[in-house]
Formats: sequence, C-alpha cells, structure tokens
Amino acid sequence: MKPSSPAVTAMPVHASRDGSERALGLYIHWPFCLAKCPYCDFNSHVRDGVDETRWRSALLAELDHYASLTGGRPLGSIFFGGGTPSLMSPDTVAALIARARQHWVAGEDIEITLEANPGAAETEAFAGFADAGVNRLSIGVQSLNEDALEFLGRVHGRGEAIAAVERAAALVPRYSFDLIYARPGQDEAALRVELAEALDLAGSHLSLYQLTIEPGTAFHTAHRLGEFKTPEEELGARLYEVANEVLCAAGLPAYEISNHARPGEASRHNLTYWRYGDYIGVGPGAHGRLSLGETKLATRQRRLPEAWLAAVEAEGHASEERNELSAAERLEEMLLMGLRLNEGVALDAIVRETGRALGDWIDGASLARLVEGGFLTHDNDRLRTTPAGRLRLDAVLAALLA
Repeated sequence: MKPSSPAVTAMPVHASRDGSERALGLYIHWPFCLAKCPYCDFNSHVRDGVDETRWRSALLAELDHYASLTGGRPLGSIFFGGGTPSLMSPDTVAALIARARQHWVAGEDIEITLEANPGAAETEAFAGFADAGVNRLSIGVQSLNEDALEFLGRVHGRGEAIAAVERAAALVPRYSFDLIYARPGQDEAALRVELAEALDLAGSHLSLYQLTIEPGTAFHTAHRLGEFKTPEEELGARLYEVANEVLCAAGLPAYEISNHARPGEASRHNLTYWRYGDYIGVGPGAHGRLSLGETKLATRQRRLPEAWLAAVEAEGHASEERNELSAAERLEEMLLMGLRLNEGVALDAIVRETGRALGDWIDGASLARLVEGGFLTHDNDRLRTTPAGRLRLDAVLAALLA
C-alpha cells in the first residue's frame, strides 16, 4: 500500500453517519455432519454420538460471553451454520434464539437462517425449526442430478432434495438452496437444463458455487491422482457467465459472486459480512468482527469440537484469537469482502472505517489500469468490480493492494 496522508477523524465502525448503531449479525456454528463430503474444507466433523445437552449449555455460555461485550446492541440476523445445523434439535435452536433475544435488541423482522441438508429425518424437523423462530432455511441441495449427487458424496437423492425444498417453501417465508456447478463432464447445455429445473423450485434466492478443489479434502487427493478432471478455466468462466445470464433473465440477478436473489431478498446476514459490518461468531472455529469503541477486533474460537467444548466448560468461552485490526488490515478486508458484491464498496465507508480516503491507501496508477482494463468502475461514491473483474477477483485485489 502507498504511504498515507494525515488521518481524518473516523467514526466508530458500528455507527452510521447519523450516529445510530448498525445491527450485529450472530453466527452459531454446529460442527457435526453425518458424513464428510469429499469437496468440503469447512470445519465439519463426523462423530459416533453427540451429547446435545452439553453442547447446548456450552453454546449458550459462549453466547453469554459475547453478550457481555456487546449486549444491548441491535441484532439484525442470526445464522446457524456448520457442519449440519439441521442435526440439532429444534429445542436447542429455540433456546439459542431465546437467549439471543434476551441479550440484544431484536425486532420482529429479524432474519433467522438455518442451514439444512435434505435428508428425510432433517426435513421432518423443518416444522420444529419454524416453530423455534427460524424464518429462513438454506438447503444444501448441491445438484438435482443423481449421478452428480453420488459424485459429490451427498447422502440424499434427487427426490429427497426436491421434497426438502418444497417443504421449506410451505413452512417458512424465505428459503434458498445451493447448487455446485463446473463439475466433471458438465457443459453449457447440461448446466442450462439443471438451472431450468432449479428455477421451477426456487423461491427468491439461489446460490451457485463453482466446484473448487481445496487442499486437505478427499477431492484434492483424487484430483491429484487423476481420478477426475474439472472443466478447463475457459469453460469454467463460460459456465459462470451462463449461470448469470439464465438467473438474471429469470429475475434473480447476482448480488454477489455466488448468490442470486430477487430485489430485496438478499441474505441480510451474509450482507453483514460483505459490507464489513460487525458480527459475533459462536461455536468451534467461528470467526467474528467486533467494533469496541475505536477498536475493531478479529475473533476466532478454538477449532476442534472437543477442545472448544472443554474450554467453554472451563472458562465460559473458547476464544483462541482476539486481535486488534490495523486500519490497513481493515481496508484490505473491506475490499476483499465488498468487491464480491455487485454494489461494491462505498467510498465514505472506507473513510469511516480507516480514517483515510481510498486514494490515500492505493496507487492511483494501478487503479486507473484496472478501470481502463474493464475490471473496476470508480466514481464519486463507490468502487465496484465489473463482471469481468468478479471473474478475476483474486488478481484484481492483488493488483489493487500491491
């Protein structure tokens, strides 16, 4: 980054321009799954048995700990992620929602999302989750093709996936489901067929993730051994463009690289991340970003479930990291997250967050080259990636922050 000019006085990041506090997000991590998918590098674990009573008490205790730092602030969203949170009992979900409402100011319109798999037993629990207060379900369908589901290591079939989406539509006001594309052998025609079928089931939100081969996964080993091949980069880019064309024409334009929604139906919780708002992370490996006065903290909980549980039972929380972020680190994180969004990053938000304008942080010539190359747009209000820039976001960020 280039040398900076004298600082402008910055407002605390959790305050808006008129001084009111911005709403927190609350993320609660349930780390357990029935099986480990071969593509997954998330903090998820398979266990023969889970003492849910102990886990419920520990999650409540860690939630209480973070409430001691932030209690009384507005709470805009709760997100149960994993792992497979739909393996939790509705009673546990209800207890966590009730405790969160005790600690923070939550309106009737708070968004409460729970990630779910389409297994038959989990789908049966959807009504219990709705009764507990969940008003948005995010379902890990991943494909509507039986062969693809088998390749992806999913424990559900096509019929279960369709049944789960239909049940969610009947029980909660908002739902979404995920698809993985750019699978081995998938071409443009096959993707169009799958998207057409998905749109018949979709509500107001759909997530599409390009298959990536992550280190440490079963797919990483299999791919290295030549057991399968993913599409070439050029075809992967074309599939991304096709997905955007099809979903935009259907009224679900991309608002973020991998997420599509009708106007006003974006995931509010995920927008908190991408707009660099404050959020609390509770549970094994959960991350958080918290503004306390003029300080912004990056928090992370112990990753291994058993280590996390023991630490919470001994100390009331399992925070492994609690690091103060410098202004330069905040700027980098803002761009890393915000340039994923079609709306981009508000320039006045950069000033509030870092105390300096964008031009004091980055090289003007590098920015001009990215604009001229058709990867960024830069006006008086915002910095945005173009569709071409979002396709090459890592390279764009590297050039911008060099």
